[in-house]
Amino acid sequence: MDGLIMAGQLLLGLSILVILHELGHFLAARAFGIKVEKFYLFFDAWGFKLFSFKVGDTEYGVGWLPLGGYVKISGMIDESMDTEQMSAPAQPWEFRSKPAWQRLIVMMGGIIVNVIVGIFIFWMMAFKYGDTFMPNDKLTYGISPGVVGKQMGLQPGDKILAVNGQKLIYLDEILSSKVLLNNTKLTISRDGKAIDLRVPESVLDSISKYKIREFVGPRVVAKKIDSVATPQDLQPKVSFFGKIKALFVKPDSVKISAPAFEAGMKKGDSILAVNGKPVKFYNDITSEVAKNRGKRITVDVLRGSEVLSLTPKVSQDGTLSIIIPTIPPPVVNISYGFMESFSIGVNKGWSSFTDNAKGIWKMITGKLSARNISSPIGIAQVYGSEFDWEKFWSLTGLISMALAFMNLLPIPALDGGHVVFLIIEMIKGKPLSDKFMERAQVVGFVILLCLMVFAFGNDILKKFGI
Repeated sequence: MDGLIMAGQLLLGLSILVILHELGHFLAARAFGIKVEKFYLFFDAWGFKLFSFKVGDTEYGVGWLPLGGYVKISGMIDESMDTEQMSAPAQPWEFRSKPAWQRLIVMMGGIIVNVIVGIFIFWMMAFKYGDTFMPNDKLTYGISPGVVGKQMGLQPGDKILAVNGQKLIYLDEILSSKVLLNNTKLTISRDGKAIDLRVPESVLDSISKYKIREFVGPRVVAKKIDSVATPQDLQPKVSFFGKIKALFVKPDSVKISAPAFEAGMKKGDSILAVNGKPVKFYNDITSEVAKNRGKRITVDVLRGSEVLSLTPKVSQDGTLSIIIPTIPPPVVNISYGFMESFSIGVNKGWSSFTDNAKGIWKMITGKLSARNISSPIGIAQVYGSEFDWEKFWSLTGLISMALAFMNLLPIPALDGGHVVFLIIEMIKGKPLSDKFMERAQVVGFVILLCLMVFAFGNDILKKFGI
């Protein structure tokens, strides 16, 4: 069921964005009197489609291959590779008969709509939900670095004072692109001394591996145990990847273990110490437990007025299978007016667009691993197994800006490739040959296919921890 919810959110989000993207091309083409023969969500590869209907000169439909969508513009060398049409004399309603500037607008139509949609989503999100931030000066106990934060030298209890010399107002800024993408200098307070640390350029690779939660968060006080999982609770759910793993692991060779339950821990216990080391904060407990993967440890708990020493065996993933709530850090909620939200939406949209550009450039220059490229599998996992409108629209807005940027790349078969060829035509004063355009289209398809295979391979290997 979790996989279906993830896939459903992904299909819904991408379908909305693909339809609007293609609508941008469609409306621009019709505005200049260009005939649009097909408008499809998904591809009707080899002539197969789920359904279609015709209105005027345009056939609308849904294909069977969920890898985007397209509009077939008459007189244009595109995905259809309709060489027969191109060999006939040009007609006044065809793409090739229009001035280069009009064709340029048609090709930019989808990108422009994706940018507008992204900004609109961020605008509405800011207006409806506002923003929630953690005031940095209210974090009494400082920060709690995860694996990634510790790799760059942060320690539990550090207090971040400034970013590139500017006072840090909200802790949330640490997770922003301006910190993660720019070799940022952090000024921290540790034991009363100011220390400068650099956020390494490899930080995004580490975050991709360990997830953003393993970077930096607030240091919070642990409360009483809220839940202790039983072996039945931990029984793995059936999923697509679970079925694949089942091909390699015999079911009877897998023993489900619930460490805390088997050691006698109960809801309401307060953890006082792990292996004799007093623990007060949530990160103290998790880090001490994680150090002892597969080993038996001593956990002192307070149950009522009695202190008990229990000896659970830590699971191989470094947990005890318990839920410990925390005293939440202080937050401030900021609401925005309708027009004030617009500027917030524009800023978030532009920031998202430029972040994509910076990320691609870092990959090209070798400062960021290409393992950060995600396929629909990875995107579906980000949507999550629970449907939440705020999260859904936030992620869909980010994807809209990413699609705008990706389509602007000068790769044949993408809008950006057509834009480059049209600019060359405008400079030369004559169009490139149909033969060249056909070959470029094939090259573009091969490049995109390779990128897709690479992205899917990335996510599948990550799923298996490779």
